[in-house]
Amino acid sequence: MSAPFTTLAEFRTTLAQAPEPDATALTGAQDRNGQLTKPPGALGRLEDLAIWYAGWRGNPRPAINAPQVIVFAGNHGVCAQGISAFPAEVTAQMVANFEHGGAAINQLSQAFGAKMDVHALSLDKPTADFTQAPAMSEAEVIAALQTGWDAVDPEADLLVTGEMGIGNTTSAAAIANALYGGQASDWTGRGTGVDDAGLSRKTEVVAKAVALHGSDDPLEVLRCLGGRELAAMAGAIAAARAHRIPVILDGFICSAAAAVLAVAQNGALDHTVAGHLSAEGAHQKLLDAMGKTPLLDLGLRLGEGSGAALAIAVLKGAVACHSGMATFAEAGVSDA
Repeated sequence: MSAPFTTLAEFRTTLAQAPEPDATALTGAQDRNGQLTKPPGALGRLEDLAIWYAGWRGNPRPAINAPQVIVFAGNHGVCAQGISAFPAEVTAQMVANFEHGGAAINQLSQAFGAKMDVHALSLDKPTADFTQAPAMSEAEVIAALQTGWDAVDPEADLLVTGEMGIGNTTSAAAIANALYGGQASDWTGRGTGVDDAGLSRKTEVVAKAVALHGSDDPLEVLRCLGGRELAAMAGAIAAARAHRIPVILDGFICSAAAAVLAVAQNGALDHTVAGHLSAEGAHQKLLDAMGKTPLLDLGLRLGEGSGAALAIAVLKGAVACHSGMATFAEAGVSDA
């Protein structure tokens, strides 16, 4: 279905009307988990993951057969402030790499059976430099949210959203700072690898942007401090909820986009899990603020959805054990 909103007010209403997990499937999954041929709790978080997944899919004995990975790309006007180790041209070059199957996310998507789609959002028109003006107009942020929403395949049974956009760790840091407070330095890291002078400049940019555009409205924070690819990820995550598709969140940038939804609507991320802990310094702080515990911690900081795509294997393992294992009765094993 196409995006059911044309304004930020309508998007807020869409978030408020999002469905909840299927209570009958949750109960059935919990009952089944208690009958499987293993000691109670022996599979740890895998048990919780499988039950969570079953509730959202409305099936007490589900399977994961059609994961979707979507990579969104956008360019940022704030790059004019010298906040990245790479030029903005790299965004378009990496989109071409995605399209030709040459990036890490292509390999991970293929390895775990996920369909991968790439959406470049107006790369020839960067967002405004948010140290000078709001990054996007309402029409621009809505267009990006709609792109994300419409990119989700309703037939998918699991979603990963990734991103590419030189300068987007600066945008993510500004969003996190505006949403959760503290100092700009609490949220600003080295991103693609800026040196000490670059980190200092980047921190100053985040502080200036938040002072200029800070708002109690998280959707305005997204408009003023975000990028098109961050807004598209937020739109896709919201669409997945409407379709009851569970989501694995990627690293710092994806989490910042998701945090906008979390602050805008209580429980908006109940259908999501954190795929991994990024090496970007503030990611743990952001996950803590969102109440998410990552599945993996491998020192990744690539973006693209790579850490979340890797976590598809963990969720597939959880669901395979839950749905494929025999019960004590089926196996003829005593449960006493």
